[in-house]
Amino acid sequence: MSEKAAHILIVDDDREIRDLLSRFLEKHGFRCSQAADGRDMRRQLADARIDLIVLDVMMPGETGLQLCAQLRADRNTALSRLPVIMLTAAGEETDRIVGLEMGADDYLPKPFSPRELLARIRAVLRRGGHEAAHANEPVQMLMFEDWRIDLSARRVAGPAGEVELSTGEFDLLVALAERPQRVLSRDQLLDLTKGRSAQPFDRSIDVQIGRLRRKIESDPGQPRFVTTVRGGGYMFAVKVTRETGLA
Repeated sequence: MSEKAAHILIVDDDREIRDLLSRFLEKHGFRCSQAADGRDMRRQLADARIDLIVLDVMMPGETGLQLCAQLRADRNTALSRLPVIMLTAAGEETDRIVGLEMGADDYLPKPFSPRELLARIRAVLRRGGHEAAHANEPVQMLMFEDWRIDLSARRVAGPAGEVELSTGEFDLLVALAERPQRVLSRDQLLDLTKGRSAQPFDRSIDVQIGRLRRKIESDPGQPRFVTTVRGGGYMFAVKVTRETGLA
């Protein structure tokens, strides 16, 4: 699916913000729908295929954090993997960290430039594979122990089967697994996973490392795959092999 065909759902209790963002994103080729609260969001998700949600944290009733957690826990695989960009109050680092813990793919503190949101949306859609696929594209696979990372389909499977990772968690795992036995600083990991959208002193890497360990490590408290190097950063500590084939 091409970027311009992507359908964005804007969830915010402020109608003026919803209207402004919808007009701006539609001008740049996206389809947009709006929701004022969680109930409206669920109705939109049931009625149409949505490719990404822009979700405000501070809303009356169900908050954006609660709605994000509900999405990630949904038994519908498509909904549980749906990319989410959270809008947080200026200076509220706690909201941003909790949002990432809940499974958000990115966050943007208010006030923000619509152009910055546009850049974040494009980056998350690219990372999530929301671009036209080619039928004969080679399948790229990273293998470590009993685990497989399908780079083409953006899926991860272990001894117990497929593991659900958010877009950010998947990008972080790939960044580490493609550079085994190499210490990567937080800044390097930010560059590899977020690029120019990263902010100085961004703690999202630490948060997502914790989430990733809970999903792929048998003992997250004593990780074997993603290890911490004191004063250096993180390292993928096991051997990784790469395979290429046709889909």
